[in-house]
Amino acid sequence: MKIVKIVVCILFGLMFINAGLNKFFNYMPMPEMTADQMALMGAFVKISWLMPLIGAIEVIGGLLFALPKYRALGAIVILPVMVGIVFHNAIFDPSGLTIALPFFLINLWIIGDNWNKYKPMVSESKSY
Repeated sequence: MKIVKIVVCILFGLMFINAGLNKFFNYMPMPEMTADQMALMGAFVKISWLMPLIGAIEVIGGLLFALPKYRALGAIVILPVMVGIVFHNAIFDPSGLTIALPFFLINLWIIGDNWNKYKPMVSESKSY
């Protein structure tokens, strides 16, 4: 099971590194989009800092996720992006959920697997 987790996490991380780098270098072709999707993409382009920010988060989160020592941090860094991907697919392209939901579940699996590392951040602290 440990080997499966390592392979899954490396592939997950590489997928996000690739998606993030694509936001900077635009080397993957854009899929066909509906009018609603085109309008949304136009809004993203108008907010000139948004796509580079998401791309940077994807690259950093993907790198962290792929490295066992930093995987717990990477899972938290990637989580908001993953939530956005799931919501986007649920609203605009439900067929994309066949990819988005398994990746979201992988993200949740790694968060659950590392829950002890997060406990100090969410538990009540007595040292003020």
